[in-house]
Amino acid sequence: MTPGEAGVAEFGEVRFGETAIRFEVRRSARRRKTVRIRVEEGRVLAAAPETMPTEEIGAIVRRRAGWIRRRLAAPGPEAEPAPKRFVSGETLPYLGRSVRLVVERGAGAPAVRFDHWRLRVAVGDGDSDGDGGVVGGALGDAGGERRERVRRAVRDWFRERAADRAGASVRRWLPRFGRSEAPEVLIRDQRKRWGSCAPGGALRFNWRVVMLPPRLLDYVVAHEIAHLAVPNHSPAFWSHLASAMPDWRERRGRLREVGATLPSLS
Repeated sequence: MTPGEAGVAEFGEVRFGETAIRFEVRRSARRRKTVRIRVEEGRVLAAAPETMPTEEIGAIVRRRAGWIRRRLAAPGPEAEPAPKRFVSGETLPYLGRSVRLVVERGAGAPAVRFDHWRLRVAVGDGDSDGDGGVVGGALGDAGGERRERVRRAVRDWFRERAADRAGASVRRWLPRFGRSEAPEVLIRDQRKRWGSCAPGGALRFNWRVVMLPPRLLDYVVAHEIAHLAVPNHSPAFWSHLASAMPDWRERRGRLREVGATLPSLS
């Protein structure tokens, strides 16, 4: 149990379609407004403020029901997303939606084309897999090398899109924080961070932000812009962030949930 949470068990239940979701409420005097939903060892736990009605907590659990069902169905509470094989038919997240990967026969260096929510990657020296794609199984070293070329091409494409999207989001959110001078925007492969703000004012973003729904990408961007004024996570920082993005708490909670489901593409 997290320190500061009450030890008296309190339970509730909501319905999501034909599914009944039973949850345990753990109240904390330190929580003022937000509710944190966790799934641990097959149990749904809701950490909530002391005075929040159970019905209101239940409404929040119901809004998270889709995510809760997926977590309950996962092999374990810390289950990692299945690694990608980079063959035709797989899906990849892009702007919060699923994009179908189509690997096609091509010539020369791999070329990536985004076409009607399909990511088409043309690679040379491939055999057809029956769907315009390169065979995904039993190709030996040649197949593994080919899939590695596809992986690098896909990753580079995501990095380019991240630079475009993050840059546009920075330009859109700067005025809301009362800023006009655009900082330098860098795209990095940050293993444990969505973004960071350098002492000199440069904003660095994990290229995987482009996998997120746009409103969550905007949260990452707004969070780092707020650090241009307040370099820490003091109450002054959160107040500054709230002045431009009042619903930052809800977005941050969704980011934690969605971020855990994204593939690394490594």
